[in-house]
Amino acid sequence: MRGFHLTGSRIAVQYLTYFLLYSAPSMQTTKLSSKGQVIIPKHIRTLHHWKPGQELVVIDTGDGVLLKPKTPFQRTNVDDAASCLHYSGRLKTIDDMEQAIERGIKERFRDRR
Repeated sequence: MRGFHLTGSRIAVQYLTYFLLYSAPSMQTTKLSSKGQVIIPKHIRTLHHWKPGQELVVIDTGDGVLLKPKTPFQRTNVDDAASCLHYSGRLKTIDDMEQAIERGIKERFRDRR
């Protein structure tokens, strides 16, 4: 790797990890412990930025398993998210919103004609 300079950027790290992973002469293996534990190779943990304590979702694919990071937020819907916005007053109609957008566009681009 003479002449290869790492700038510390994420792309350089991913490129290096990809290069080391796929240029290896053989596939790395791991063993299932008596407690059902598996060690994920360090280069895979580094590539995905997984630190100790990372929660993973285990998905059965039929011929193996897929490990994905658990999403940090629970799925929600618009009503749940909007309910935290405290608004009192008349509800806005679609026409009200379209008029407000039109006014905003005219104000923003008024001097550009």
